[in-house]
Amino acid sequence: MPAVLITGAASGIGRAAALQFAQQGWDCLLVDISPAIAALPAHCLAQGAASAQAFALDLTDAQALAQLGRQLAELPALDALVNNAGISDSSGRPLAEQAPAQWQRLLRLNLQAPQALFDTCLPRLKPDARIVNVSSGAGQKAIPWRGLYSPSKAGLIAWSHRLAQRYPQLGVTTLCPGFVRTELVQGLMDAGRLALADAVAKIPLGRLAEPEEMAAALVFLAQPQAHVLSGQVLSVDGGSGIYGGSSRCALSTAVPAPLQTPLHLQLQAGSDAACDGAWLQALQADAPAHAAATGALSQGVVSTQALAPAVSDLLEAVLSAGQQFAAAHARDASLLLLLPASAPANVPAWQHQTALAAARMLVATLACEWATQGLRINALLLSPEQATGAAVAQLLPLVRFLSGAQAQFVTGQSLDISGTKERYHG
Repeated sequence: MPAVLITGAASGIGRAAALQFAQQGWDCLLVDISPAIAALPAHCLAQGAASAQAFALDLTDAQALAQLGRQLAELPALDALVNNAGISDSSGRPLAEQAPAQWQRLLRLNLQAPQALFDTCLPRLKPDARIVNVSSGAGQKAIPWRGLYSPSKAGLIAWSHRLAQRYPQLGVTTLCPGFVRTELVQGLMDAGRLALADAVAKIPLGRLAEPEEMAAALVFLAQPQAHVLSGQVLSVDGGSGIYGGSSRCALSTAVPAPLQTPLHLQLQAGSDAACDGAWLQALQADAPAHAAATGALSQGVVSTQALAPAVSDLLEAVLSAGQQFAAAHARDASLLLLLPASAPANVPAWQHQTALAAARMLVATLACEWATQGLRINALLLSPEQATGAAVAQLLPLVRFLSGAQAQFVTGQSLDISGTKERYHG
């Protein structure tokens, strides 16, 4: 059975993740400073975990980490490490007025502890292990009056990227949650200190995420199939990270689909016969594994319209694909666009990168405009080798995740999984 170590596992996202790993039969190693962590192994075993063990410790304590390292030496090697533990600063005190003691604890736990824990676990990581670091949307844009929370989360994103470069055999990804209905947030709403309409005012999908949605993303990112995302940031935020409008987002009245809702995936074909054929064949080969599903289905569309080398206007191709999708789906569906990461032979690299930047912003814009209808749009940037042939089948787990109910709080994202960095020259 695969083994995972999860920090911050006693509550919120960490606890939800532990239970979902347990449901898939993982060995669960559960870390938290709270004494409440002692009760979680029993719940994990009840959910189907192969084994479960709790470690109550302070991740900022070097001696405690050393002891953990000695304990790990006697346990199964790790397939995944989830750095989820973190704290915020709710004092409201300006940074210019904070004493070192106030911000040092936050920095040690949010930024330094994940690095120290990785070093501790490194001897026990399998060669192809996955590291998932939980940052925040606050790491991508500044949130004032919360101390060093945003800087610490920005640093974690940067460290994850460098870690992926230093250890290419590992899969290293960053999860950036948006506003999640944790126990703390729900308590604030119940007490009348936080209005739901205010909380979702800058979330295009018009609702808060549930901890289980973040957990589903963590479980996927911990799988071998997620290695293609190594070095990437996955924002599960309902579109808040891409929204730049001045108006308040409408409160959604839709009920989120159950995470295990089966997915019906269709192809929106382009004009390249080889590319379309490879994706159609892969989708058809994958269909029997999901054909037994009954009841309501999530509707997903994969579009190859912008992949064809003959397409000279990438932006027009993306807009056309979006218009066709919107005309065919009134609500509650997902469009996944496949985009060429590098320029076709007859197009200068600078021209392609200019069009690609515009296309990625178009994806974000459509995501914001469609959100109230429950329509989502995301994009994958592919290399020529990934766009056709045998490589297509290897991308299907990622395609299915992004298109399905487990990623229904992901929209407006463009993920470059091509592994290439095109130079800006003609």
